[in-house]
Amino acid sequence: MPIPLSPPRLHRLPGMLVAGATDIGPVRSSNEDNFLLDETLGLAMLADGMGGHAAGEVASAGVLTEVRAYLALHAPHLPAVDLDATVPADPDATWSDPAAAAVRLLHAAVSHANASLYEQNCARRRADGDGMGATLTGFWRASSTAPLVAFHVGDSRLYRLREGVLEQLTRDQTLYQQALEAGMLDPLPPRNLLLQAVGPSNSVTPEVRSHLAVAGDVLMLCSDGLHGSVPHGDIEDALAQANEGNLDQVCGRLIGMAKDCGGRDNITVAVALCDG
Repeated sequence: MPIPLSPPRLHRLPGMLVAGATDIGPVRSSNEDNFLLDETLGLAMLADGMGGHAAGEVASAGVLTEVRAYLALHAPHLPAVDLDATVPADPDATWSDPAAAAVRLLHAAVSHANASLYEQNCARRRADGDGMGATLTGFWRASSTAPLVAFHVGDSRLYRLREGVLEQLTRDQTLYQQALEAGMLDPLPPRNLLLQAVGPSNSVTPEVRSHLAVAGDVLMLCSDGLHGSVPHGDIEDALAQANEGNLDQVCGRLIGMAKDCGGRDNITVAVALCDG
């Protein structure tokens, strides 16, 4: 069973409602996925562990715990963000991303989590590139007036449904994705070969980007147990039904769809509805 980092209930994060769920799936003997929803920080994230049964569970829970702890310690010292003041009054002034400080902090938080897991791997005498690790994908919104900052390592994903169109906001860090972008034809590499994860190596380079959240946006975090099984259009249709009263049911429906589509992995999903 996954380590219970988040109780199964609806969460109020700044400017949005969020629900999440995880399932062992129809084949696996253990669940190496974990998710975390923190109302105080405005943080939603999930991790898919690797490294064998117990190690995968420890890695996914450890990554989430370390990122949350780092943000809890350092986020109170960030300057407040005023989105209405992001465009300089002077047209010749240099514009800066209002989320730049949050982006830098998330880079540091992921590096901190990576160092913690890597140290544990070294203590177990695991070679560089080996040992336990985890994917990590999430978003942080410190207040309802702040940008949404997405962060990502590996092949879990963040999606956004806006005006009926589903868009993937993260890029899979896999050999398969790299081959597709290089124009490689068959045979393509297996889809699950990660280019990086949190923990196995002494450094990691997360993808961190800011996004404006608009009322009516539906955000979805998911592990590859979902997106690797359910067609894009079916996910789009399911998320189009999301409203304030059924987010937990939408999560359950998506998990059920992954099972019906023959998914063999653990399945984790978090769905958020932006209302401001």
